[in-house]
Amino acid sequence: MTPTSTARSSTRHFGAIAAAWLIAFGVVLFSLTETARAQTAAENYVRENVQRGLTILNNRSIPDAQRRTEFRNFLTGLTDLPRIALFTLGPARRTATPAQIDAFVDAFRNYAVAVYESRLKAYAGQTLRVTGSTAHGPNDYIVTTTLVDPTGRTEAQGEPIEVDFRVDSSNGRFVVIDASIVGVWLALEERDQFTAFLEENNGNLDGLTTHLNMLTNRLRGGGPSTPTH
Repeated sequence: MTPTSTARSSTRHFGAIAAAWLIAFGVVLFSLTETARAQTAAENYVRENVQRGLTILNNRSIPDAQRRTEFRNFLTGLTDLPRIALFTLGPARRTATPAQIDAFVDAFRNYAVAVYESRLKAYAGQTLRVTGSTAHGPNDYIVTTTLVDPTGRTEAQGEPIEVDFRVDSSNGRFVVIDASIVGVWLALEERDQFTAFLEENNGNLDGLTTHLNMLTNRLRGGGPSTPTH
């Protein structure tokens, strides 16, 4: 091989490497751009929709029953409650009958609405300000928000109140699958409590469903929210 042909071969080799690097860089850049767009979309989803829930809870011009119905409809549309219910049930779902699963999911739906209503009502009059988001996984985002009082301050009891939302879009639309209030993820908290209840009651899923209905009635009656176990 002549020096000229060797130089041409080297040039083609390095050119191929450069082209491969440019393609790889372009793919990474496109992926990062798409992720950033998805995160922005998730932030907008939380900003536009979660605020509606606070607005409903803050609306004192309508009867309590109407406000509760509107909040239930809002939360049912915002979150994937059946998915959350099955998550909180943990391993017990593997041995439960379809009828038991249906009864538990229905009881959990009512309980979840009562819990979210009770906890968010503690911050009546405040609004949400989205402060950022992170990718938790494919089509899975954590949107961070801060509660802001009517005067524009973000402090309550000396510290900013952070409320985070885990948003999933794997089915082609955004849906909230968990929420964290002052650092406590509600679905994780409920799964721990339900697991403890089942362990202490010989895996009695029917008993857990009954207990959830009792707690729901207590929350709706204005009583304190007690631990499940």
